[in-house]
Amino acid sequence: MTEEILNRLRNISIMDQVQPVKPEDQQLLQEWHALGIRFAASGGQMEATYYAAVEKLLACTLPMGDSDPILQEGGIYLGCWLESTGTINAELLSRLLPSVSETTYLAFAKQQRDDGLLPYKLTANGPSFRQIQLVTPLARSVWNHYQLHSNHGKQSPFLNTMYKAMVRYDEWIAHNRNTRGTGCVEAFSTFDTGHDLSPRFWHVPDTPYMNDASAYHPDSPILPFLAPDLTANIYCQRMYLSRIAEELGESGTDWKAKAESSLESLFRYCYDEQDMFFYDRDRNDEWVRVQSDVLLRVMACEVGDRKLFDSLLRRYLLNTSKFFAKYPFTSISMDDPRFDPFSTYNSWGGASNFLSLIRAPHAFEYHHRYVELTWVMQPILSALSKDKQFGQVLSPWTGEQGYTETYSPTILCLLDYVERLCGIMPVGSNQLWFTGLLPIDMDHGEIVSGNTAYSRKVNGVGYELLNTPDRMTVYLEGKVHLDGPSGIRLVTDHSGHLEGIIGMSVRTVEGELFYQGECIPIRIKGNEMQRYADGNLKTERDIGIIHPTYR
Repeated sequence: MTEEILNRLRNISIMDQVQPVKPEDQQLLQEWHALGIRFAASGGQMEATYYAAVEKLLACTLPMGDSDPILQEGGIYLGCWLESTGTINAELLSRLLPSVSETTYLAFAKQQRDDGLLPYKLTANGPSFRQIQLVTPLARSVWNHYQLHSNHGKQSPFLNTMYKAMVRYDEWIAHNRNTRGTGCVEAFSTFDTGHDLSPRFWHVPDTPYMNDASAYHPDSPILPFLAPDLTANIYCQRMYLSRIAEELGESGTDWKAKAESSLESLFRYCYDEQDMFFYDRDRNDEWVRVQSDVLLRVMACEVGDRKLFDSLLRRYLLNTSKFFAKYPFTSISMDDPRFDPFSTYNSWGGASNFLSLIRAPHAFEYHHRYVELTWVMQPILSALSKDKQFGQVLSPWTGEQGYTETYSPTILCLLDYVERLCGIMPVGSNQLWFTGLLPIDMDHGEIVSGNTAYSRKVNGVGYELLNTPDRMTVYLEGKVHLDGPSGIRLVTDHSGHLEGIIGMSVRTVEGELFYQGECIPIRIKGNEMQRYADGNLKTERDIGIIHPTYR
């Protein structure tokens, strides 16, 4: 059986699985092929859905004007949004089609306004500056792209161009979105955060006053909001700008000081210690007590330490009466009377949005909460495997996909989750994660994938990963390189040298790891990190597991 799935993987050609439609598709498929990314499954619908996702991804990759292809949001959304397509989507795409990712980032810098404002959206009709619409920090996405593709070098025109654009953008935000002098970033409209139809913004206009991103409606009784997610964005943005400045030979000290100032404002004005939650603060100094997707957004901006994150997991993110629905994460806490689970329209009023789901891994992995993240990925993969619609939202109760189709965040969610759960994932400038898990048959006992196999080339070297319920085996250039029990993640450098292992299951994994002719006994708990050196594994981090809660 294992030989069969491995042979199946080796016989797959992306050229046969995905048919080019546009003139640009052939080149994109060549880029995909050069990275050697393939996926095979012995059962269920996951393999077919995976390649349908690749095909739909190409449909979302289009030239804009006379540019090279850039990523577009997809579905009814004709264009490229800074809050999603131009940041978190491009960040994930960087592992799959790096040229498109880079072109997408640069397109925003190219269209920057003279006063420093970046467009919130790019369309065939040109850039739009009506609102700001920030979520994932652009600087983090740019930095991660740069780290993954280290061929740029320190004189990288890409990094330099993006840095200059982001410096000017920071100046615009500081000048125009701090009218109350608190140091927080202010929301002037619903669309500033993209939380359409969320009760968070009831009685707030969807757009800034007279479509001017620097103005809020003067007759609003509650605007402007001190917005925790926007403030967290700028905090994180400035931390990454400090890294980029140092990479470019400048001092990052001023950026760090600015970041600390943003963080201090965030906790001072937007954090309720009793609730342990981040709320908007309206113009009357009242907290807008709506527990929403804001929490996950703030956490994905690297705010707070693991102790805080663990508390928030227990109280909110893994709480089945708050956000941890059967198909998480809901966009509003389920115990809020304003919660609306319907997913047939564009709504952040309750339904689970795929944008939340692709932003979540960074929040969890930043605090090494790998096992807990798998409890999010498993039901989502199970739901996605059955439906090739790739809608924007899904029902938190049934997993049925809702509004629109061929939506690039959803497409990327599937491709990303497969790679994190049972694939080969490049991380940073010189690390690979080989994860030995399988999609679980979560719904009605229907097989999701059976055994899986995944391949990727790194610096021209071919790796393959074979997963079964009991074992995981890594092949290097067609030969067994590492073999161990399922339920762990192997961490290597780009050359395949073992650096460590991570426990990926709630159970303690025991067994033997075969590497370089040695048999190494393993006993590792969930989330535990063991460092490999001199033929031995030694615990470096053991943080335990945060279990789901119900009230």
